[in-house]
Amino acid sequence: MASQDWFEKDFYAVLGVSKDVSDAELKKVYRKLARQYHPDSNPGDPKAEARFKEISEAHAVLSDPQQRAEYDQLRAMGSGARFTAGGAPGGFEDVFGGMFGGGYPPGGARRGATPGDFSDLFGGLFGGSAAGGAGGPGRRFGGPTKGRDHAATVGLEFMTAVHGDTVTLERPGGGKPIQVKIPAGVADGQKIRLRGKGEPSPDGGEAGDLVLTVQVRPHPVFTRDGLNLRLDVPVTFVEAALGATIEVPTLGGETVKLKVAAGTPSGRVLRVKGRGVTTAKGTGDLLATVQVAVPSHLSADAAKKLEQFAAALPAENPRDELIARARV
Repeated sequence: MASQDWFEKDFYAVLGVSKDVSDAELKKVYRKLARQYHPDSNPGDPKAEARFKEISEAHAVLSDPQQRAEYDQLRAMGSGARFTAGGAPGGFEDVFGGMFGGGYPPGGARRGATPGDFSDLFGGLFGGSAAGGAGGPGRRFGGPTKGRDHAATVGLEFMTAVHGDTVTLERPGGGKPIQVKIPAGVADGQKIRLRGKGEPSPDGGEAGDLVLTVQVRPHPVFTRDGLNLRLDVPVTFVEAALGATIEVPTLGGETVKLKVAAGTPSGRVLRVKGRGVTTAKGTGDLLATVQVAVPSHLSADAAKKLEQFAAALPAENPRDELIARARV
């Protein structure tokens, strides 16, 4: 939902991305910054906490296609527009001044005009109309006015998002807190609509809704891929070359055994069935990506034996095929 912050803050600059950034790149940049400034990684650092909140706010808007489109449109109007707490324009003159270079829109508009007089224009801007459009009240012809929708962001720990829980939220604008049941397997960026939890109708009509955008905090080990969970698993060169049975962690904390076949390269994905995220749609798997760990320090004796090992290998260059393909 639009707010004065949208004029005062450059969310693209906050994340350090261009205005034409793709969804994939936006998510990648957000995850990197979130890990860097997460309170768990910076205990007792108020600046890092403030930066994390700033990053989360920017990502919540830009990762949502509808909010991003509205944000870009409103920013294009200029910083002169004013918005009330409910998200509706606080002064039509200021908004239209940014759009038309000052004054009222062509054709004239009287001072004190109601939002309904501008329904066509705002329908084009926000993908709705003054009659029941999202983010603002609407008088249905012959009926009472529907209350405004409110938008809010709810931050969840990774484990809470996977397993589900009931959380308590402060109601926007004050009032009695709201109990929200978070379904198991809720994903980052997913929206939860709470019917009738928005702004009351001014004339006895239906109350607006509260639309929550979920922000899942990154996990230090696991990442989501649909219903699957992914993690990187380091193995030694000997384990990768000769094969081995290794242990890898699961989200619940216990470990499972995986067989690494002889000659396994970095990047190969090993699958553990049924150890992913469970929702009503099913259960995903645990996907472990092998990363061959190269020793950073070798003793003189180990280095000599490694040279003897290299001399015993067939005389071949593993990059020959790569070079040949690049010349095509």
